[in-house]
Amino acid sequence: MNGPDPPRVRTMEDFSAASGISRPTLSRYFNDPQSVRQASRVKIEDAMERFGYRPNLFALNFNRRNPKTLGIVVPSLTDPFYASLVQRIERQALSAGYWTIVQNSQGDPDLEAVSVATLMSLKLAGVIAIPLGHSSRESLYRQMVGDMPVVFLDARSDAEGTFVGTDNRQSIGLMVDYLLRSGPPPSYFDMPDVNQNARERREAYEAAMLERGAEPKIISVPTHDWDFERIAFDEAHRLFETGEPIGETILCANDRIAFGVMAAACQAGVRLGRAAGLRVAGHDDHPLSQYACPSLTTVAQDVERLATISLESLMQGVADGANLSSTRLIEARLIMRASA
Repeated sequence: MNGPDPPRVRTMEDFSAASGISRPTLSRYFNDPQSVRQASRVKIEDAMERFGYRPNLFALNFNRRNPKTLGIVVPSLTDPFYASLVQRIERQALSAGYWTIVQNSQGDPDLEAVSVATLMSLKLAGVIAIPLGHSSRESLYRQMVGDMPVVFLDARSDAEGTFVGTDNRQSIGLMVDYLLRSGPPPSYFDMPDVNQNARERREAYEAAMLERGAEPKIISVPTHDWDFERIAFDEAHRLFETGEPIGETILCANDRIAFGVMAAACQAGVRLGRAAGLRVAGHDDHPLSQYACPSLTTVAQDVERLATISLESLMQGVADGANLSSTRLIEARLIMRASA
């Protein structure tokens, strides 16, 4: 016959009583397994397996003097760029002994405010925030910066703190230089004015063209929507339909804009590519850019380095118990493919 079922264990007190392991030893183990002797670790882990016990991580974190939880705020998890950043930050944080809580604002200022409030209600070591940008509520992040270490990634906020992002002047300048050397001067297909990246890239394009003695030409999209592909497709379709001059080369503010332009060109019967009727280039090196038809010439943001430096900056703030005030700009690299 089988022996009696082990007692039901729900709390740490239950687990301590069932396993015969003192509560202080258990607390030390769950805060830092290396803080107890090897023999004690083996005994605790065997007991966890036997009784099927798993601690309440939220309760443990709340009771810690130094919490091991980080918050992340992103504008969208359907955008591969942001999803890649989150994936890398989560992996690196886990290696450093931290787990993450991710809040997706979905391009909505109201949801962003809820996301920030939710993270502020928890006991966190710090937060890596990618703000919506210009549509964020005024002063949204200022209280958070006053309460815990915060690093702003990719998009700036009106709050003081560390910022880590791509050097848009360098990346756009790199692409403008290549396009001018390899063919007709590029027009610039703008992105919605959702954050400072939109303005910085537009201004960088204008400056790069003027520095090289070329006349800037900007195709504007007067909206603050995050549905970049649809917006670009609709505007490019209109331009192709009306026959308005757009030039023989288009530099798009990001790859998602480029996808919309390329789709509209294909529908309009416009040949795309380096040796065809219209050259198109982008920015970001979206995971699908190499599979576009033709494959998209772009500049690649260093996602791994962006994630690494933002997390390192946050960990420095956690160690110091204060927010740092610094700016780290990361250079991009040119990816030459068939579209331009």
